[in-house]
Amino acid sequence: MHFHAAPAGKDARRTALILRFSLAATLAYVVVTFVAGLRAHSLALLSEAGHNVSDFLALLLSFAAVYFQARPADHARTFGYQRAGVLAAFINAATLIAISLLIAVEAVHRLSAPVAVQPRLMMIVAAAGVVMNGIIAALLWGVARDVNLRSAFLHMAGDTLSTAAVIAGGLGILLTGQNWIDPALSLLIAALIFWSSIGIVRETLNILLEGAPRGCSLPEIRSGMEAVEGVVNVHDLHVWSLGSQSRALACHVTIADIPPSASACILVKLNHLLREHYQISHTTIQFEHIGCGDLEGCVAPPEAISSRHAHAHGHAH
Repeated sequence: MHFHAAPAGKDARRTALILRFSLAATLAYVVVTFVAGLRAHSLALLSEAGHNVSDFLALLLSFAAVYFQARPADHARTFGYQRAGVLAAFINAATLIAISLLIAVEAVHRLSAPVAVQPRLMMIVAAAGVVMNGIIAALLWGVARDVNLRSAFLHMAGDTLSTAAVIAGGLGILLTGQNWIDPALSLLIAALIFWSSIGIVRETLNILLEGAPRGCSLPEIRSGMEAVEGVVNVHDLHVWSLGSQSRALACHVTIADIPPSASACILVKLNHLLREHYQISHTTIQFEHIGCGDLEGCVAPPEAISSRHAHAHGHAH
């Protein structure tokens, strides 16, 4: 069993403290932004309130994910809860995409029928939001090591930019009296939310669907392993992500008919290669000296099973 808890110790406590502060500040700002948006008749501010509600939920999910990820593996969950953060990030990003589409629909409606807004109130509330979101984003940047916390950071960084845009929009309305600026600004905010979320959805879906890690080439890994002295061929090769920071590999490796003690050095070399060159820290490598009938499904002929070389499992630490 091989498990990476992330984050742990002091890092976990620091991350939890930052997330608690972020939750409290975001909830307070949601209330202020929503009330101000109603009073100012500003769709941009109401959009910000909706965006910040999603941020609150994102931070809450991230907080829960950090808690579960720190729990050790057990007999029921042999890899632990490493994907709790991945699942949280996927839910966060999918929710943001839905919110961005709702904002865009309302903005298009308001472009055809502009509503008078109060730009001064917009600017005051947005200025407070820039400060709050900027501080939270800076704090999260320091602990954003995995896709879960990175998605939370993207939420807050996007909020900082979109709230700054609300200030610019409020100034534009104040100077020109053109109320269409408010829904046009909302469309830009919606596009920003959508764009920042799509990448997270793609990355998390790839992990949840057991896809090969981003930037990971199976042909390259196979050729690298087959270049190790003593390796005849590598087949039934699988590489996937346990979480956003850890990778796993399982494969069959054909070697000469040698005793297990002699094959140990081959296993050490393979694990060193995988750990140092491909950042794969959890490996299950099965040695055999008789080729499989099907190199991908690795179905050995029945008569070969009794003479199959003993399996060797390697775990890099």
